[in-house]
Amino acid sequence: MKPEDVITIYEKHGTAWARDRARSLFEKPWLDRMLHAAPRAKGAVSVLDLGCGAGEPIATYLADRGAQITGVDASEPLTALFTQNLPDATVVRADMRQLALDRAFDAILAWDSFFHLSANDQRAMFAVFKAHAAPRAALMFTSGHVAGEAIGQVAGAPIYHASLSADEYRDLLHNHGFRVLHHMAEDPDCGGHTIWLAQYQSA
Repeated sequence: MKPEDVITIYEKHGTAWARDRARSLFEKPWLDRMLHAAPRAKGAVSVLDLGCGAGEPIATYLADRGAQITGVDASEPLTALFTQNLPDATVVRADMRQLALDRAFDAILAWDSFFHLSANDQRAMFAVFKAHAAPRAALMFTSGHVAGEAIGQVAGAPIYHASLSADEYRDLLHNHGFRVLHHMAEDPDCGGHTIWLAQYQSA
């Protein structure tokens, strides 16, 4: 199983994955932290949701809180479901690694998506984050808790995961103008997720 297979897996199994995806919203405390950290000078918080999937439950929760959502996903079945679930939001079918929307957002989210990229592609993504960050934008993503590769499952199909070390993530965030606000490895109150929340410090 390789990182190049990830999009194909979600194209094939994304509908089943979306159907079975947990909707208990255990992510809520972290989503609230992200919204609290995002700038609000322009009214509604604009959120770039990278690897948005079908939009439930995360994007729908953010939209219910008044956020303006732009979802990005490379899977056609998932972007179609996202449009059904959030008809007032914007969705872009694209590979996040090549994303260039020519606009900045108040918050950038890559929840359970960024970690499907290879280590080198993850390193390159920090320039993409920076290119889409408004001044003082919040950035939140999930990663592994230690450096390495692992194989997980999507609807019973094997799928690739990778992580850098915590020290390297800190260096990449710092070198691209982000300050770490919160970091939790294997948060027991969030399904064991390892979460990073940072804020863009440069104009």
